[in-house]
Amino acid sequence: MNFHEKRVLVTGGGSGIGLGVAIALAQEGCRVAIGGRNAEKLLQAAAEYRGSPGLFTRACDVSVRDDVAGLIDWFHKEIGPIDIVVHAAGINIVRRKMAELDPDDFDRVIAINCTGFYNVLHAALPGMRERRDGLIFNISSVAGKRALPLAGPAYAASKFAATALGTAVGLEERPNGIRITNIYPGEVNTPLLDQRPVPVPAERKAAMVHPADIAACVIAVARLPAHVTVPELVITPSYQEYY
Repeated sequence: MNFHEKRVLVTGGGSGIGLGVAIALAQEGCRVAIGGRNAEKLLQAAAEYRGSPGLFTRACDVSVRDDVAGLIDWFHKEIGPIDIVVHAAGINIVRRKMAELDPDDFDRVIAINCTGFYNVLHAALPGMRERRDGLIFNISSVAGKRALPLAGPAYAASKFAATALGTAVGLEERPNGIRITNIYPGEVNTPLLDQRPVPVPAERKAAMVHPADIAACVIAVARLPAHVTVPELVITPSYQEYY
């Protein structure tokens, strides 16, 4: 792929993996818009990138279907047809064990991590089908392939569901020229760590995967020719077992 002037939408782009990928793609020459729930946070995040053009921003709650439809409509009008979507929006909660998991928290995690991805797919795919071209990255989690106790049942359930969406829709859309890659990061040094029940020490964070590492994976996959698909990609810190 020639990245020059490619149009990219990143959800969850206000921090963490989303922002890291957004900045990396902008540095490659893409025109990138970041979406997230907090407009002020998005503007602060966009200021981290000083290239030209800068990052576009648009507030959007991916769990609200009308918000997502508005985001996609705004993108088409302001930037143009979407070439790449990076879906990085996601949350976890502090009280995550089943014995203490509040039903409202469970619903919120599912709404953002799973239904949010569906909403983005539902809104973005028609334009890609019409152009018979598109690349979608779903930032899932190793907890979306292995139900790890550390992640908690709500997060694991939401990521398993998002994984299934990415896989099933990817198979359906291949004939339409649309490729979907599920990325499964292990422990990543992002603000999501603030929702851990036990604070994470600085030395542990330093040894984790970093957003720039995920961005490098996205760029490597995006560089592949259109006749090649990478359905799944697992990336973990060297200390984290994956089996």
